[in-house]
Amino acid sequence: MMRSLILSTIGATVIAGAAFADDHGENPMVGGAEMFAEKNIVENAVNSADHTTLVAAVTAAGLVDTLASEGPFTVFAPVNDAFAALPEGTVETLLKPENKDQLTTILTCHVVGDAVMAEALKGMIEADGGKHPVPTLGGCTLQASYADGMMMLEDENGNVATVTIADVKQSNGVIHVIDTVMLPAAM
Repeated sequence: MMRSLILSTIGATVIAGAAFADDHGENPMVGGAEMFAEKNIVENAVNSADHTTLVAAVTAAGLVDTLASEGPFTVFAPVNDAFAALPEGTVETLLKPENKDQLTTILTCHVVGDAVMAEALKGMIEADGGKHPVPTLGGCTLQASYADGMMMLEDENGNVATVTIADVKQSNGVIHVIDTVMLPAAM
């Protein structure tokens, strides 16, 4: 049922544990589904079995139209297990209509108003001496770093996410799959 909701989210060469798009424009599989570069973030996300919670959250927050729009966007897309790792009851509480503003802030802390490929972000990290600030549409600033062959993001609370699948190209941007939900400083 959740997979049928319309939403947004977020090649094939494996480099140090993260999958990066190859030179032929092919995308890696995400959540057991093909990701098509000619489809938008929403059209692809609804097919990923690993992103049903994100799809439900984007729908509840009313962000489907935004993330299906022209963009470009970079979406750091947490998997279902990332949401499950939040304190018990958090997701259910956030999905209630009265918590829409808080949910919207959390979700937009995973979105950048530009398409940023992993190699470009890695270059910015190196140019900044090991960490690069990534301002999001939700007003959060994530700190990107690269170590042991893995791209990582740190939120304003010190939570660290690893990019597990990078450079999933979309018609309106790019998705990077992450293993942790990024939270704004107020949470």
